[in-house]
Parts: sequence; C-alpha cells; structure tokens
Amino acid sequence: MARTRTPVVSGWFTGEGDAFRLLGTRCSACASVFFPREDTHCRNPGCGGGDMEEVPLSRRGHVWSYTDGRYRPPSPYVSDPELPWEPRTLIAVELAAERLVLLGQAAHGVTVADLTVGMEVEVVPGVLSEDAETTWTTWHWRPTGTRG
Repeated sequence: MARTRTPVVSGWFTGEGDAFRLLGTRCSACASVFFPREDTHCRNPGCGGGDMEEVPLSRRGHVWSYTDGRYRPPSPYVSDPELPWEPRTLIAVELAAERLVLLGQAAHGVTVADLTVGMEVEVVPGVLSEDAETTWTTWHWRPTGTRG
C-alpha cells in the first residue's frame, strides 16, 4: 500500500524537484516578507497594514549558522522511543532578497562537517517522518552543487 504524501504544515511549501519553493507572504503596504506566512495582518510594527499576498521565497540562500541536534526532542515532537535517535543537522539560512533567516534541517547525509558559514545552499523537498499510511513532507537545505 502506497503512503499518502502530506505536508507537515499546509501552505508553507509547494512543488517538487526544481520547482520546490517555500511560500511566504508579503504586505502590500510596506513590502515586508514573512515566513512562516502571515495571512491576516502585517506583523511589521511600523506598518499601518495592507493586504497580504502569497509569494514564493528564494530557492537559494547562504548559511547563517548551523548545529546538530544530538538529543531526542521532547513532546510534542513525534518519534519512536524504541528506535535509536539519529542526530539531525539544523541550518539557519539567510535569504538576502527577503531579508529573512529561516531554520530547517539539512538534506539527508549532510552533516556539520559539510557546512561553513556563508556557503550557498538551496531548499529541496524532504521527509520529516513516515508511518504506515503517511509520508510527512517538509523542506531541507542542501549545499548547492550536490545531489542526493
């Protein structure tokens, strides 16, 4: 039986392969961009408010910081306590055009040894977890020029 592919959070990303993009929102009044998306009002305290429009974010950015998670996070994070914990590489990526820093997991196989501050990375589709019925999809960051 095939698993249903389901986004971890609906509306935060779209597409597959090279068309994969994170989705943010932009205020029509002040042009501030938000991720996670903001659909009701502008969060910029200096803005009187405007309509929020969905915008695809840049596919590439630069490593702002990174670390590895060597412990199993507490609830509500879902993981099988019967399975050994595998460290996760986490990357904070600066998107210069949007003036945002976004956090996400590194693509499978990318470790802290593969990263340096300032290196270029790209957003790619990823899998957060799977159960008997569902593959929970998310985004990952991968150094440019690599495939995997």
